[in-house]
Amino acid sequence: MVTFLPTRRGRLADVPSFDRGIGGAESNVACALAAAGHRAKWISRVGADGFGDHLVEAIAAYGVDTRAVRRDPHRPTGVYFRTADDRDADHHEVIYYRAGSAASAMAPGVLDVADLWSGRVLHLSGITAALSPQCLALMRELTTRAPGRPLVSFDVNFRPGLWREAEESGTGGPGPRVLLELARGADLVFVGEDEAEAAWGVCGAQAIRAALPEPAVLVVKRGPAGATVFSRSTAEGGTDSGGVDGAGGGAGRDTDTDTDTDTDTVTDVPALRVDVVAPVGAGDAFAAGFLSGTLRDLPVRDRARHGHLMAAAALTVHGDLATPPDRAHADRLAALDDTAWADLRIGPGWTETTADATEASSDAPEASSAAPGVGPTAAHPTAAHPTAAHPTEAVETRADVTVTGLSGTDEEVRTP
Repeated sequence: MVTFLPTRRGRLADVPSFDRGIGGAESNVACALAAAGHRAKWISRVGADGFGDHLVEAIAAYGVDTRAVRRDPHRPTGVYFRTADDRDADHHEVIYYRAGSAASAMAPGVLDVADLWSGRVLHLSGITAALSPQCLALMRELTTRAPGRPLVSFDVNFRPGLWREAEESGTGGPGPRVLLELARGADLVFVGEDEAEAAWGVCGAQAIRAALPEPAVLVVKRGPAGATVFSRSTAEGGTDSGGVDGAGGGAGRDTDTDTDTDTDTVTDVPALRVDVVAPVGAGDAFAAGFLSGTLRDLPVRDRARHGHLMAAAALTVHGDLATPPDRAHADRLAALDDTAWADLRIGPGWTETTADATEASSDAPEASSAAPGVGPTAAHPTAAHPTAAHPTEAVETRADVTVTGLSGTDEEVRTP
């Protein structure tokens, strides 16, 4: 979607002007992965209008492959306006203009399954399912287990208002039930502890895992406490940590932070301390960081740490998208021992320098890097970032991620 961000704080009725940008969980994930050096492909529908031109061009400028995006001459590109405040603030306002949009017409048969399955990972978001009955049918098709499908990643992204609108208009069923159904069909699921309680009435990471036993990997984002990752143990006694190239693709257990249950290895990864500039976009960035680590076959702990680092990058800038940390720098930080990790403090500008912007302590306000997130995607690691000047002229090769929906990621990930 095209996003209009206010030039100052206040009610939408009082804001005199807005800056145009791109938004949406799927595109945020796709762009973050592409900027981090992965091949991402965004598969969606936009209107044959100026906003559609801007959306496709802006996402492609991050290095995302947008060649599979379809233009709809009869439906407009969706847009939305929001205030500058935190989504959780009482006075936060968001107004969507996406009813009847080109993206809401996505449906089985409209998007090419061969395109959607062309990446190593297909990333999806619960938001897409609420847009229309056709979108819900597409999401059900993509989360149905079938031979040969890529690893399916699903971010729950429960938005009560969006589902309330769908139910009132008769275009969708009860959101919580639908999201639980879709999540059960995925291989890797991201869900916030708070949204699981709001949607399903379950409290705590273990209770969420009990409600979602099917995914091989379940990532529960726990706000300031960090993230808890459940990785199902295999019949051979190993751990299926959600590797994209077959079962048991992970790099093994971290014995310092893992504990065994009957069926899972459970890894708790503390969040970073962050000097927050704007509390938006962190959830999508966390998903991108975790997916990046998954594509690189890193240990589960390091995947979550890369998620926290990408989220910290988003929290220290205005807007939804941030420059990700240099991969070598991020790898060094992710490899720190537990004490050094706990001492890290992330401040604005840290991704543009090296370690100079990270401090051991500070009196500034803190926020978790594991904030809630949204969208569909697929990806794999590349040696270098695709050139933004020619984002779709890369040599044909399998994408890391495919993203399907209102926004997307690089070729390593597909997002509808």
